[in-house]
Amino acid sequence: MARNAAAPALYRIVLSALVALALNNPDAALAWGAAGHRMVGEIGAGNFSKDLPAFLRTPGVATDIGEWAREPDRSKGAGKIHDTARDPAHFIDVDEAGKVLGGPSLAALPPTRLDYDTALRTAGSNSYKAGYLPYSIVDGWQQLVKDFTYWRILKAAQKHTSSSARKAYYARDIVRREKQTIMDLGIWAHFVGDGSQPLHITVHRDGWGDYPNPKGYTADKIHTPFEGDFVHAYVTDRMVRLQLPAPAPDCGCTIESWTANYLVDTAKFSETVYAMYAAGDFSQNNPRGKEFAAGRIAVGAAQLRDMTLAAWRASDQGRIGNPATLVVSVRDAEIGKVDPYDALYGMD
Repeated sequence: MARNAAAPALYRIVLSALVALALNNPDAALAWGAAGHRMVGEIGAGNFSKDLPAFLRTPGVATDIGEWAREPDRSKGAGKIHDTARDPAHFIDVDEAGKVLGGPSLAALPPTRLDYDTALRTAGSNSYKAGYLPYSIVDGWQQLVKDFTYWRILKAAQKHTSSSARKAYYARDIVRREKQTIMDLGIWAHFVGDGSQPLHITVHRDGWGDYPNPKGYTADKIHTPFEGDFVHAYVTDRMVRLQLPAPAPDCGCTIESWTANYLVDTAKFSETVYAMYAAGDFSQNNPRGKEFAAGRIAVGAAQLRDMTLAAWRASDQGRIGNPATLVVSVRDAEIGKVDPYDALYGMD
């Protein structure tokens, strides 16, 4: 291809090595590399709103979230069952018509993964082939809302109880919940970051493939060289911070719609990656390539920042407990209407 003819000899050697690696391990090229995911997590968390609880804005937490954001990649290779179930969580194969492998539209996905898988099987595919990244993002967000709900209720219970034993339990459980929230948030940050990488939202995930190709885009395994090697070598935190979008206004929409809109926008850049690759923009220290990659990582960091604030606000209406025994709302706990101890400690 024209890009290879123009690329420096050293870059061709590095690319060849990475292509060989990808061919030997095709599931390795499923996400931003360690550098990119670390930046999404750390920069996104480092810009959290002051409306969030203070424990998320204490020194070191953004760094922890950046490290946790790498975990879904670091866990790969744990075993066949583990990897078969989890690897498709990182991507979704969307064609030029905005459809997922000829099935449902990315802009209007079925409400659950079961419904999604059923729709794909009707179209001759399934969620393991097509990927289910939107559901990974929504799932993680809903877990974060639940984490925040427990934290709010624990803080309220600690304030209102007159029992020293219960107060001590609440204090210990708040510490546990804060640790859990930071870990859950960091792991979820990985999938939010995946959503900003255009090669995660296209059927052309790693080479154009067996599709109409009038512009002659490369069949090379370009996924890892773009998001891993290039980002690691040439994209810095400062570049990403300079392109970090301002906080977005509340869209007034569901997290499902928010996620779909986010991924539809990212998908618009999938062909851009191939055109830039052909032009040599991801070879060596190319300013156009650096600006593009940093900008996409910045979008992921901004989504993490903004979606986390939305999860915190949603938790204000949260509830915990078992409908058959005791359900406690955040509002009732905060006004001291009910002591949530039984719902928190467990009534079994």
